[in-house]
Amino acid sequence: MQIINPATEEVIEEVTEDTQASAEAKYRAVKKGQRSWAALGVEERLACIGRFYEALETEKRVLAETLTAETGKPLQQSYNELNGARGRIKFFLENGVRWLAEEWVVTEGATREKIVYEPLGVIANISAWNYPYLVGVNVFIPALLGGNGVLYKPSEYATLTGLHIQRLLYRSGIPEDVFSVVVGKGDAGEWLLQLPLNGYFFTGSYRTGRLIAERVASKLAPCQLELGGKDPLYVMDDIDNVERVAAAALEGVVYNNGQSCCAVERIYVQEGVYDAFVRAYTEQAKKLVVGDPMEQATEVGALTRPGQLEFLLGQIDDAVAKGARVLAGGKRIDRKGYFIEPSVLVDVNHGMRLMTEESFGPVVGIQRVKDDAEAAALMEDTEYGLTAAVYSASFERAEKVMQQLNTGTVYWNCCDRVSATLPWSGRKHSGLGMTLSYQGIRAFVQPKAYHIRP
Repeated sequence: MQIINPATEEVIEEVTEDTQASAEAKYRAVKKGQRSWAALGVEERLACIGRFYEALETEKRVLAETLTAETGKPLQQSYNELNGARGRIKFFLENGVRWLAEEWVVTEGATREKIVYEPLGVIANISAWNYPYLVGVNVFIPALLGGNGVLYKPSEYATLTGLHIQRLLYRSGIPEDVFSVVVGKGDAGEWLLQLPLNGYFFTGSYRTGRLIAERVASKLAPCQLELGGKDPLYVMDDIDNVERVAAAALEGVVYNNGQSCCAVERIYVQEGVYDAFVRAYTEQAKKLVVGDPMEQATEVGALTRPGQLEFLLGQIDDAVAKGARVLAGGKRIDRKGYFIEPSVLVDVNHGMRLMTEESFGPVVGIQRVKDDAEAAALMEDTEYGLTAAVYSASFERAEKVMQQLNTGTVYWNCCDRVSATLPWSGRKHSGLGMTLSYQGIRAFVQPKAYHIRP
């Protein structure tokens, strides 16, 4: 399997794909090794994860450069991702013992009662390419802490990063028969679905997530899906600094080349500040440095997948054909690689694909709204429910809008952020289940109830 650099279209490396037979052999090995891993104390498992935490720091240069080379994200953002992953691992290290410990519920009387948390067994982690460290550690770190074995399938667009993860986990003391990488494209994922695993954890598109849920439903095994979004941002007319809000919104749109599940994908602005916001946003978008993601000054790099470029251009063409105006960008950049100009469109509406269909790129439509009621209705006019942001001088006013939104996360005066201490979850087509927070630790274990009568 060839690994292509999306910024140069050159082959970085060739790797050997797994076969169905090799995937099954890895499963058998991990199923056997998981029992010994689960028998260890939580503290011993934590020690291994702690060494992995340190390894991400000591090898950050090669890890960041590899990540940028195979995904096209700006180099500084690859360093940021590694730092963010270490922050999440630190949360698990500091909270794992507490949330995996047995709980005494009734300690007096004829029958004492307690809850013990046991591993699920062997789980599949079918991961994503846009944040392979961040979305990966959300799953395989708490899974390993909970005593599970893991079959980890990195996206074919982040395979080299997945192999780095495996190498560093082994070096940190995780046994080879506890964590195993399955290398390949869609077929490799299909083979994992056919195996009698004890849990399936996927990050990716709604279409693939729904397919996975349907395929494994009869197994009655946990199936957790972290899917996409069409995340809205609403700017109220009481904001006190239009330029600052425009800058925050722009970063929410274009960070990671716009390829974030929680990226801002549509903006609604109350009419009193609409013109000023659009002007400030557009001026700042035109100043973004687009280019070689290995260059320190680059703010927007290449899209990871070649097909995504044509998809975004199709959304823009559809919007323009239906009356939208392009104020910035709108075209492919004439150079090697999968580059598109950061794009700003106005005079948009929900009859356009740009405002209803997930984009996953540095492209956004900005729509004028009359009041909070209209904004809330438009924000809710979606099949997705991942995040939503409101910018306002008044939390009370913003909260009234946020309470109407059927999303797993809401933001006031911020956007496009994830915290290890809070659950990360989607609603509707944005997914099932959750990662992060103590609930994301408990997602990888199953309770056993003890009734103890001396």
